[in-house]
Amino acid sequence: MRADGKILVSRHSGFNRIVLTENFEGLRTLRFSDSGPCQSIVKLGDPEHLALAYTKVLVQGFAFVENPKRILVLGLGGGTLPYLFHTIFQNAQVDVVEIDPDVLAVAREFCGFVESERLRVHLEDARDFIECHQGCYDVIVLDCFGAEFIPQHLLTSEFLKEVHNSLAPGGIAVANVWGRTDNRLYERMLRTYRAEFNEVFVLDVPGAGTKVFVALTFHEGRTHAELLERMLAIPIRRSPLDAPVRFRNSDHETLQDDGSVLRD
Repeated sequence: MRADGKILVSRHSGFNRIVLTENFEGLRTLRFSDSGPCQSIVKLGDPEHLALAYTKVLVQGFAFVENPKRILVLGLGGGTLPYLFHTIFQNAQVDVVEIDPDVLAVAREFCGFVESERLRVHLEDARDFIECHQGCYDVIVLDCFGAEFIPQHLLTSEFLKEVHNSLAPGGIAVANVWGRTDNRLYERMLRTYRAEFNEVFVLDVPGAGTKVFVALTFHEGRTHAELLERMLAIPIRRSPLDAPVRFRNSDHETLQDDGSVLRD
């Protein structure tokens, strides 16, 4: 028994050490090392339960897009976000790309993840998948960056150009990234997003070391107040203690690095 609950899974895959625990409330927590940060927290039978702060912020990034019909998620974890999108955007097709078949197996067996006609998983490298699917998606969610390992080939200008090309007109990319304190590449990552998209907004995640980038294929004409109103209209379960999301155009971010973007 660990401090965070009993161990349900502890195994090595070809990509990760996968550890899944369950606490006394029945919440199941997925990690990719024995003491690493939470990748997902799942409450069986309740796909709208969002225990991690970044998930509530990330889904509010959908305020920048109109009525998404095709959503791509890079990184499955325990399946929390794909299942949420499948639940609240009921006219959308949700595709998920996950490189590790053992992660998919754990999500299916222990996290209640079930595929359907509108929710499909592709076992493939994210970059390979993106390069073969151009102009398809209204939203691409990049949720594949860990605190301990950042896939370098998913950070570069060349990759983000392919992400941009995979978005339909009016589409957006939404990325969960570690902030300056835990991520020495943060400023170069932000510069790289800004180089490949028309505009980039930064959403703060309260009480966490992460940020959410919302990268646009267009220039946003709505006011801050209008965007905030749209965020609050996203149908997620909120706590009375949840404050409105703090966000800003990335042009207002102060960057201290040498100004270079990340390249292959």
